[in-house]
Amino acid sequence: MSHPPLLLTNATLCDPATGRQAPGHVLVRDGRIADIAWGTAPAAPEGAETVNCAGHVLSPGLIDMRAFVGEPGAEHRETLASASAAAAAGGVTTLVCMPDTNPVIDGPAIVDFVLRRARDTACVHVLPAAAVTKGLAGREMTEFGLLQEAGAVAFTDGLKAVVNAQVLRRALTYARDFDALIMQHVEEPDLVGDGVMNEGEMASRLGLLGIPREAETVMLERDIRLVRLTGARYHAAMISCADSVEIVRRAKADGLPVTCGASVNNLVLNEGDIGHYRTFCRLSPPLRHETDRLALVAALNEGVVDVVVSDHNPQDVETKRLPFAEAADGALGIETLLGAALRLVHTGDIALPRLLAALTANPAKILGRAAGRLAVGAPADLTLIDPDVPYVLDKRSLKSRSKNSPFDEARLQGAAVLTLVDGRIVFRDGSFA
Repeated sequence: MSHPPLLLTNATLCDPATGRQAPGHVLVRDGRIADIAWGTAPAAPEGAETVNCAGHVLSPGLIDMRAFVGEPGAEHRETLASASAAAAAGGVTTLVCMPDTNPVIDGPAIVDFVLRRARDTACVHVLPAAAVTKGLAGREMTEFGLLQEAGAVAFTDGLKAVVNAQVLRRALTYARDFDALIMQHVEEPDLVGDGVMNEGEMASRLGLLGIPREAETVMLERDIRLVRLTGARYHAAMISCADSVEIVRRAKADGLPVTCGASVNNLVLNEGDIGHYRTFCRLSPPLRHETDRLALVAALNEGVVDVVVSDHNPQDVETKRLPFAEAADGALGIETLLGAALRLVHTGDIALPRLLAALTANPAKILGRAAGRLAVGAPADLTLIDPDVPYVLDKRSLKSRSKNSPFDEARLQGAAVLTLVDGRIVFRDGSFA
């Protein structure tokens, strides 16, 4: 069913792919960007609906490369429908869902199930990432070729790292032949041990076991050596400390096909936010020292960190309302991704086009998608952002089934006021179309 054309006028256009930001207008037709006018507005075509953007920032829709969705198997925590509602409300038009479901996304039939469920129940694009190893057990590789054919966009063992170096070497060699992307959760489980937060003075004061930065850097160093050996595309899902920034910077300088992401939590929060044992701040990787946070922000500015992710991992009260050391890792993030990330713009740490590139154009490029840019012919996945609207986050208003947000009761500034997916308005001024 074709929709009438849509003219978005009086916007501040921000194209993160080129860094250009200026007043302009966008015409959407048949799910694609049909025309872009920088400066004066074109006449609206006959029968077109016009939306006055009131000078707000019109950007490509956000692409979140790391979201855990409970479906299939843990629908009490989140469903594709609730996750996509949270995404639309947060200006996210594409989310990559992780394979840690029940059953695990390790066969073509489950990829197909997720894609069909998303088509029927989700209001944004859902791209499944498939498991690197069967059952996420870290031993036997999945069938990359068949999974890719079924629609898997990348391969990861989700919250688990592929610990066995020989298995990862084989996976990288295999992935290279399919030009597939391996996304690794860089944490050495034996070095994490029983640790629950960043190792250091703060952990000692709280009487909690620490996780050393080496749990991340040892794994990252090893992986990059395997990339050097195999030549495969490799993405470190989330780095969290200054040493990791140096490792990735060196790998890129050597011309290796390595990219990395950082969780918005590690970019705007630090270990001090744990305060009096706030379990909503128990995360993997853990919140680090302020010097690590600043190193990550600088790396994002420099382009060493390619992508910012929400690391959306909903947990219910049974797994969070526990003593800190016993609570599950993970927090909501998809709906607050934009508002939290904009803190970096408001503090003057990063320019808006650079931040939006890490949320749109860069993930699109890594995943090989046509989205993530304001260009004629590109998919009309767009978000209109009011960067200055102030609010206090109330977790009860979040669209997710779970409510464990580290930004609960935080003062935020900036939100999506309009979200378009394939040229259709799916979210507008707080309500769903």
